[in-house]
Amino acid sequence: MNADAKKSTTFDVERIMDLIPHRYPFLMIDRMIDVVPGKSAVGIKNVSINEPFFQGHFPSKPIMPGVLIVEAMAQTAGALVIYTNGQNSENTFVYFMSVEQARFRKPITPGDCIHLHVEKQQSRGDVWKFKGEAMVDGVLMAEAVYTAMIVEKDK
Repeated sequence: MNADAKKSTTFDVERIMDLIPHRYPFLMIDRMIDVVPGKSAVGIKNVSINEPFFQGHFPSKPIMPGVLIVEAMAQTAGALVIYTNGQNSENTFVYFMSVEQARFRKPITPGDCIHLHVEKQQSRGDVWKFKGEAMVDGVLMAEAVYTAMIVEKDK
């Protein structure tokens, strides 16, 4: 077992809410596993028919919107960054700067359990770039490269 594997951590939803300011109905991750500070994490989203977006996307064939899949990746990465930096949601925001190479391969539907694999590609100061993959039962459903900036809240 390598040193990074020994340092991995799991977060429940309460810990995630300590790290990022998102709340229902916009908190897109239920748990995080395999958290390796400064490197990677896996967010878990249990998709339920009770999600508010399914009322309109699409009523006759519910499909999770692609932008919300990318948002779930970003929330996973944001919680990882805040945890890595030893901060919390009381004094920081994580803002999207760019989304690149987004690909949506298969639809995500109610009953799916998404594993959101995020890995840091680079960081410079308060700017972090990640590669994210959304997997359901080991199948790649969506992927994206995205950049975010850590911003302190006004005091």
